[in-house]
Amino acid sequence: MKASKKTHTIVVANEKGGSGKSTTAMHLVVALLRRGHRVASIDLDVRQRSLTRYIENRRAHASATGADLVMPEHVTFAPQSGPAERRLRDEFSTCFKRLSTLYDVIVIDTPGSSTLLSRAAHALADTLITPINDSFVDLDVLAKVEGWNDMKSGALRVAGPTHYSEMVWEAKKARSTRGQRPVDWIVMRNRLSSLDARNKRQVERVLGELARRFGFRLVPGFGERVIYRELFLSGLTMIDLGEAEGGDPLTLSHVAARQEVRALVEALNLPAVVKLKAAG
Repeated sequence: MKASKKTHTIVVANEKGGSGKSTTAMHLVVALLRRGHRVASIDLDVRQRSLTRYIENRRAHASATGADLVMPEHVTFAPQSGPAERRLRDEFSTCFKRLSTLYDVIVIDTPGSSTLLSRAAHALADTLITPINDSFVDLDVLAKVEGWNDMKSGALRVAGPTHYSEMVWEAKKARSTRGQRPVDWIVMRNRLSSLDARNKRQVERVLGELARRFGFRLVPGFGERVIYRELFLSGLTMIDLGEAEGGDPLTLSHVAARQEVRALVEALNLPAVVKLKAAG
């Protein structure tokens, strides 16, 4: 299953729930649409469907208020199990091939577990974004870290990769075998606190070591702000605020949050062909 060379596929994935995958995916979708890209979105979390619910809330908000909100073409699937799950993977493949002929960017949100659909999405990723909360609980998705007795001194050790890191590595090798461009793996530190703390510094140090060992880029994500969670019910994103809400003035926290979203989009380093298509 291959995307068009002119289509850039962004997969947002982490085998742990609550890391902010759907919020990240939604903000990327809207930010890229507002920049003039043609964007489609796919929700592969067929049970929870957080991204799908977010977009449904957005449509309802636009209908109720008359707000002119940009919308992607969005696709989701009904949950299946057993042999039917393989048919669902084939359905996803067919859908992806269609979208890749029509859109500049496809954003795929994945479940917080290992499924056939999730593994298929990883194999398609041009950019893989793995949001993690800034804690050792979330870092455990990427690597086995030992040395809790040495927490005070910071002498923590990376004992090895996890199943998720190994799966990403296998997906990267498969792309190389097919002669495709290497996946750009981005680990996004999410829900960052503005306060300096020993735990925050230790997580940063270990992530720096993992980035060198596993071959991902480390970027700052979204801060610990209530506004990100509140926007879900209205289907809005930080990019919409100030316009969809009748032009109400933004607070300093809102301005900072919008800059976080813009910084993430810039960190994607989208290929020139996608940027040129959007500009045209």
